[in-house]
Amino acid sequence: MSWAAVIAGAFVAAALWLILLVLGTGMGLSAVSPWSNSGASASTIGKGGIVWLIIIQIIASGLGGYLAGRLRTKWATIHTDEVYFRDTAHGFLAWSVGLVVTAAFLASAATSMVAAAAQQTSSISTSSGSVGAQEDNSNAYFIDTLFRSRTSSLDRPDAQLRSETNLIFATALSHGHLSDADHTYLARQVAAKTGLDEATAEQRVSEVFAEMQSAAETARKAAAHFSLWLFVSLLIGAFCASYAATIGGRERDHVQLI
Repeated sequence: MSWAAVIAGAFVAAALWLILLVLGTGMGLSAVSPWSNSGASASTIGKGGIVWLIIIQIIASGLGGYLAGRLRTKWATIHTDEVYFRDTAHGFLAWSVGLVVTAAFLASAATSMVAAAAQQTSSISTSSGSVGAQEDNSNAYFIDTLFRSRTSSLDRPDAQLRSETNLIFATALSHGHLSDADHTYLARQVAAKTGLDEATAEQRVSEVFAEMQSAAETARKAAAHFSLWLFVSLLIGAFCASYAATIGGRERDHVQLI
């Protein structure tokens, strides 16, 4: 086993994967637009991202596997079938090590980003001293929609009510339904803050919660599809690395010294 060749191929694959990922991110950002009905759609960007992930795996894993096979030492006294197996193993190991290196780098970057975001959120929360500063931004739009009023003369919901509403919706989403007690309570709060009658307020609570469920389901499906296609792309990368290593190994053995 030529571990030097395996490690070299792994680092080349990891570096090329990151370079191509940055390139794909740049192309994706250049294709989108902050304006509606302009630029590529979210569906197009998603499909393009999946295709690009597969292309990245083919190129990066293939090159890494090829180098792992080409840079290994020559096994002159080993049977041809054993050489083929070892070349395949070299490519697969190069892909595996490269995947671990890439995952470690991405995990480190993600941890740093989360820590920075948490520190910023903590400073904002401390400076404001309000419960509303801790509100989940993903639900802020739905809470604004819930308490939207036709007139500005009515009192807007305070931070405590918004935080309580956010907690009720989060609990309901985790349970899959909004309890009757929570539904009635929210309807009364909506009626008091918007001037709507109780029946209309109850209907608004139901509609907003249904929209939140739909958004959560859409996000779940998107995450599931991405995970499945990422799994497929990784399998393709493993195959490409293993096969490319056999090509590199054969070319290594057939090299004629001049």
